[in-house]
Amino acid sequence: MIGENLQHLRKMRNLTQEALAEKIGVSRQTIAKWESGESAPDIALAGRLSQELDVSLDELVNAPMAGAEGDMRGKHMFGLVTVGDKGQIVIPVRARRIFHIHPGDQWMVLGDEERGLALVDARLFLKAAEVMKNGGEE
Repeated sequence: MIGENLQHLRKMRNLTQEALAEKIGVSRQTIAKWESGESAPDIALAGRLSQELDVSLDELVNAPMAGAEGDMRGKHMFGLVTVGDKGQIVIPVRARRIFHIHPGDQWMVLGDEERGLALVDARLFLKAAEVMKNGGEE
């Protein structure tokens, strides 16, 4: 599974085998062998891979990424957050990077009493309102 995940994550980040190999200090052939399942990285190199690809070691090794039942591409678990005294939540750095969240951005908070809360980029709602205003034409 690590080979499939490695290949998927590398391609998602538009990295060649050679570029990734250079970043972690191995040969391109080593990356190719890992991706094909011919061999696997040791724990130190797996740690470097996870840092370079911005995923946890668990996500690199275990998470079904591509082609698996219940495809997990594009889905993330960022860990626990704590709600502050005034209801503020700090969004984890990795989530802010992946979703391009910057200070001053606006997000719509949606709620379902059975499923919980969700944050959606406010630009999505503004665009939908504009489409509706124009009679369904973008």
